[in-house]
Amino acid sequence: MPIRQRYKRRQIMAKAFPAAWRDILKRRLPYFRVLPADLQLQLKKHIQVFVAEKQFIGCDGLAVTDEMRVTIAAQACLLLLNRPDYYYPKLQQILLYPAAFIVSGSQADAAGVMHEQRRVLSGESWGLGKVILSWADTLDGAANPADGRNVVIHEFAHQLDQEKGIANGAPLLERSSDYQQWSGIMAEEFRRLQLQAQSGQSSLFDHYGATNPAEFFAVVSEVFFEQPQPLANLHPQLYQQLSRFYRLNPLSW
Repeated sequence: MPIRQRYKRRQIMAKAFPAAWRDILKRRLPYFRVLPADLQLQLKKHIQVFVAEKQFIGCDGLAVTDEMRVTIAAQACLLLLNRPDYYYPKLQQILLYPAAFIVSGSQADAAGVMHEQRRVLSGESWGLGKVILSWADTLDGAANPADGRNVVIHEFAHQLDQEKGIANGAPLLERSSDYQQWSGIMAEEFRRLQLQAQSGQSSLFDHYGATNPAEFFAVVSEVFFEQPQPLANLHPQLYQQLSRFYRLNPLSW
């Protein structure tokens, strides 16, 4: 990291966390209260840097407020705890819609034939420095921190996965030697979810995670932060891998 950027970040983090922002955390982010004191402090510093460095753009006439910036930043930065000087380096803009939005595009079927599709989405992560979010769905995800569904966590898990290029469910790990175990456990759990989805069996994970390994990683990241106890009970090896990757143990909160 350039020395100038590091110095600027230290200046930002040295400032007092605004009282109005503390009120936003209390009202909008129930999980903040259960974090240990050291992680609360980390999160507030991360929020300050994130809000200062990332551009928030309102779409469909939405006027972006500090409440929106802080609510999104608090959830996105939850994934960055215990990661000093890391703030989604490729991410430049967060595009925010009032509610779910429509995306048009082409997608190939199993035979390789391209089809035009229109999809209604609550969020999307692009590899070109952008995340798109629905404000209504952002609020819903923040309001219930124990349902295993959080669009901000989902899309920013994709951002971590996209740091090395195209998202494939294998984000950058701390050591190259970790990939063999990560890949084996992830592949086994992904296949298990695929079978459950195909047969209509219930699962701790949203069946959308069976779409591909990238979506699986994003879906299990939501559950890791919001339902750590069921995850550890039902999928202990997966919990261990995610705990190692995120450098966190939500079971202790």
